Amino acid sequence: MGARSRPASRGRLFPLDVKGVCRALLDACLVRQAHERSEMSTSASTSGTPSGPSIEQVKASMRSAWMAGDFGVVARTISKPAEEFVARLAVPAGRRVLDIACGTGNTAIPLARGGAVVTGVDIAPNLLVQARERALAEGLSVTFDEGDAEQLPYADESFDVVTTMFGAMFAPRPGLVAAEFARVLKPGGRLAMANWNPAGFSGKMFQVMGRHVPPPPGLAPPVLWGDETTVRDRLAAGFTDIEAELISIDFDLPMSPAGAVDFFRRYFGPTQVAFSRLDEAGQAALAADLEALWASGNAASDPTSHTLVCNHYLQVTALRL
Repeated sequence: MGARSRPASRGRLFPLDVKGVCRALLDACLVRQAHERSEMSTSASTSGTPSGPSIEQVKASMRSAWMAGDFGVVARTISKPAEEFVARLAVPAGRRVLDIACGTGNTAIPLARGGAVVTGVDIAPNLLVQARERALAEGLSVTFDEGDAEQLPYADESFDVVTTMFGAMFAPRPGLVAAEFARVLKPGGRLAMANWNPAGFSGKMFQVMGRHVPPPPGLAPPVLWGDETTVRDRLAAGFTDIEAELISIDFDLPMSPAGAVDFFRRYFGPTQVAFSRLDEAGQAALAADLEALWASGNAASDPTSHTLVCNHYLQVTALRL
């Protein structure tokens, strides 16, 4: 089984460092603006919302969800598109790269193969175990740390490049995530994101699941990171040369649409947890709606044993001010 991404145009991903600005004044402005934006986008505080859980409870739930199932199995279906994403970035050997929400290493491993000095960070320790095993099997030196995208355990201006593929977009407070991107990057450093698009298949799948198992109140939908207007607004305080491009990616599974639902229910932690929160009737209704979605998008010639769905993600690149 696997997934294939279709080629995209290559942009100017490593231009010259930004010059002619006063670093002290710019950093002060960056911190102030990032703080203002994080406050605006953070309706869920440490005390939570009046009708919802605290942010600590939200994060604990998210961590448990990503630790459920076996995301490594799902990750293998999109390993080729991850390699293609890395290839488009053309990161020079020796650059220090931080891969945020690295999972089992789909992005970090090919970055290391290319000679980058890579650190991966994720909230799910079981996924990090798999990532370390993958690196060891290939004889690659990659550091994998447990950590939070909203509070990264690294010093300011530590990295030349920050990447995240279908990862940091799920953190509950996007303003803090954007501020952390900027904080750990060196001036002129490159940010590269791959985020599911709201109008794409994954966006529709999250909508279906949200109707059956509503998310905590006050949290922005993760797929807004796949909306170009939203991304530009979130990154405006700390980045320049923001570029965005929709990339096609196929979900190609050797099973029927019903089998695809079972596959994600078994291996994709958030789906597994969503089903666990429903009674028997609710689980049947969710499964039926998801199967209908997979079937409606299935372009395979033999749909009883093959599911081929065209999906999209937004590739975002930007330079740290």
